[in-house]
Amino acid sequence: MASELSSSSYNYVLSIAEKRDQRRLYFSAKRSLDVVVAAMALLILSPFMLLIAALIKLDSPGPAIFTQKRVGLRRVNRSNGQGTGSEVRWEVSTFDFHKFRTMKQDASADVHRAYVQAFIRNDREAMAAVQGADTDVRKLLNDPRVTRLGAFLRKSSLDELPQFWSVLKGDMSLVGPRPALPYEVEAYQPWHRKRLEATPGITGPWQVSARSSVDFDEMVKMDIDYIGHQSFWLDVKLLAQTPLAVLRSRGAV
Repeated sequence: MASELSSSSYNYVLSIAEKRDQRRLYFSAKRSLDVVVAAMALLILSPFMLLIAALIKLDSPGPAIFTQKRVGLRRVNRSNGQGTGSEVRWEVSTFDFHKFRTMKQDASADVHRAYVQAFIRNDREAMAAVQGADTDVRKLLNDPRVTRLGAFLRKSSLDELPQFWSVLKGDMSLVGPRPALPYEVEAYQPWHRKRLEATPGITGPWQVSARSSVDFDEMVKMDIDYIGHQSFWLDVKLLAQTPLAVLRSRGAV
């Protein structure tokens, strides 16, 4: 799998660029909220995160932080092609995504790739074949790659704490669609790509209200609806609902 998206497949300029420029105030406020909350979270949680990192190292060989390529939306300056300067464009590209490691070192992504692509097609038979059982939970269960501690970190969502660093860097936002894997995007239908028209987030409507309990198409519809109704207060509302969703562990199996 190529680590970077091919320009012919994914590296295209999105139609929402003009809309984003028109809503500059909202996106400035959103970015300010991201920076303040992410910086405070990293500062306050750093001792706890160091403890988690130490436990991961004791539990299994390998680094404490797992890094992989994810697909996101990036603001870039491109030449206007007329030799008179540059223009701002929003492009889909990959970025380094960080989580606490929950899997064995050097675990293959083949099983997850097969499951995700079947999930996108809503192919229940193929999903059951990979899973070993038919289930209404839309997530790979009994994953042999997951460590003992990793299972707990996933269920409690503690594995996602390093994503505050991605938010601080600007690769992610606090609120937005979950960042997709490149091999996931390869299986998208054209309308699925609309969920890429926003900076990916740690939390969002799918994480708060559904998580692994709905089909992929329903998840995409939630993301598209969020993108169409983005506002500062909607972001604040979703952030406020996130702790309760985490405590309920809804879909976080």
